[in-house]
Amino acid sequence: MATILGIDPGLTRLGVGVISHHSGRTVSLVHVEVLRTSPTDRPEARLGALSEALENILDFHQPDMVALERVFAQQNLRTVMGTAQISGVVLALAHRRSLPVSMRTPSEVKAAVTGYGRADKKQVGTMVQKILGLDDIPQPADAADALALAISEAWRGGVSPVAAAKGETPAQKAWREAEGRAGQPKLKK
Repeated sequence: MATILGIDPGLTRLGVGVISHHSGRTVSLVHVEVLRTSPTDRPEARLGALSEALENILDFHQPDMVALERVFAQQNLRTVMGTAQISGVVLALAHRRSLPVSMRTPSEVKAAVTGYGRADKKQVGTMVQKILGLDDIPQPADAADALALAISEAWRGGVSPVAAAKGETPAQKAWREAEGRAGQPKLKK
């Protein structure tokens, strides 16, 4: 069993999801939350508060690895800067603990958990709910995204021979079985 910490980085809302990865593709929820800071606070105070909270989470859950969303170019430079800054904090904290870090783009994560790289937030949240057997979709979306990051890391191995023969990913198979469908799921664009 491995414990994986998924982090959806953000300076205002930072999603944190901890899962246990058991044998095969079996995963279970350990912890999920969204850390928040006020946009009116100074950047150093925001980064410091998030760093302290993340250190407490790392100390308490002692993950075996960290799955972090890769920063990508967006229209809003201020958002990209905040995301890059907190991602740097996460990388430094993981380094201090000798934890490996896996970095994935949003489309890689979406493809891993839904089978479709352009899935919307609701589709990702629904699959996270189904995969982890939760009563509700984790809210806000940052929480579901953090869990999706952790799940995608747990599932990073190859596709099972049975699913490969059918031409579907583990996420597609889970979706089909959860929805009781005979064929491939049809996801909204």
